[in-house]
Amino acid sequence: AVAPGNLFVALAGARDGHAYVEAARRAGATGALVSRPSPGPAVRVGDTLSALGDMAVAARRRAVRTRRAAITGSVGKTSVTQAVLSALKRAGDGHGPVKSFNNHIGVPLTLARMPATTERAVFELGMNHAGEIAPLSRLVCPHVAAITNVEAVHVENFPDGVAGVARAKAEIFAGLEPGGVAVLNADSAHYGFLSEAALAAQATVRSFGVAEGADARLQGSAVGGAGTIVEATVDGQRVAYRLRQNGAHWGSMSLCALLVLQALGVERSAALLALASFEPLAGRGAVHSRVGPNGPFLLVDESYNASPVSVRAALTGLPRRSPNGRRLVALTDMLELGSEAAALHAELRRPIIASEIAKVYCAGPLMRSLWDGLPAAVRGAWAASAAELAPTVAEAVQAGDIIMVKGSNASKASLVVEALLAMSEAGE
Repeated sequence: AVAPGNLFVALAGARDGHAYVEAARRAGATGALVSRPSPGPAVRVGDTLSALGDMAVAARRRAVRTRRAAITGSVGKTSVTQAVLSALKRAGDGHGPVKSFNNHIGVPLTLARMPATTERAVFELGMNHAGEIAPLSRLVCPHVAAITNVEAVHVENFPDGVAGVARAKAEIFAGLEPGGVAVLNADSAHYGFLSEAALAAQATVRSFGVAEGADARLQGSAVGGAGTIVEATVDGQRVAYRLRQNGAHWGSMSLCALLVLQALGVERSAALLALASFEPLAGRGAVHSRVGPNGPFLLVDESYNASPVSVRAALTGLPRRSPNGRRLVALTDMLELGSEAAALHAELRRPIIASEIAKVYCAGPLMRSLWDGLPAAVRGAWAASAAELAPTVAEAVQAGDIIMVKGSNASKASLVVEALLAMSEAGE
């Protein structure tokens, strides 16, 4: 990823970045940040990760007119962050992460790259354990903090389950600037707890969802092949707009993005136009029209991540994408679900049957729990891994099919997508 003029930061992890200093210099890096003697121009510090954090703080302090937003949540935080970023770039000098850079390396990296002239910026904050979001929030010092939702994701790392996840998400208020805005999901079972935490941080709470009294209240959404039409009431005014994303959950997620943008000073009309033009992200709903050996088909790439709630939402929306064609799904293991993992996989049987999925293809030991409970007519194939399943799925796709691929990133659902893309050509 090194480009001419970059500073290469040599981090020590599973691989030691110092081994790549020379390669980075050949790729055009102007210099390197190192913790031991290295070839070429370099700045030597005791700890390069700590120094990256120092550069992030310096970048934040020099950008004196920048209004910053931070977004977290169990589901949808990357897509909402990128949607907000797309709108910020249209509205002026906007800045944000190039992808889901949401951890102790990605957040300071994004902040350190922020130009001094930036008007508005957005950051994505992620976590697997308690105590990870608070330091990131204190690094960013957001003026706006948003939580898309709280769901059973990473619950294996929390003894008290989803309640622990909610507390971890509330850490986003740790660095909120005085008088900041908290954007919260009014439909969440944890809304009361999160709003109290936001008020304790002296934030103004803004809410979205279908719940009565929400500042941005979803009145309805219609999902079709061309996207989603959203109808809502925002601060008492009726609005309607079209999204390029398919999925009922995008109604609420777009309202979250809208409230964040308004809190950052983007006019509503400009924000709605930007949201309407935002393309689905690779691995997060991107749609590919392809022509395989058996004819044209539609591929929905949801391979980057998966949780019970996101898989159910994706399955529910699939019939609206293709009301007539045969519907196929390829699912790989959902990870970090704790002791309930097998049961949560098995429960996907209901939305699969309700959505009239023709064939289901599964990969991984956890997905075996789903596979064993499926009707025989719906079973496509099961394999121990995504790599083993991929060629079977590629051979199964017929003309007129729509196939959705979804799974946790670490369970390699992307290998199934790659196999489908490799055996086909782009459609009309």
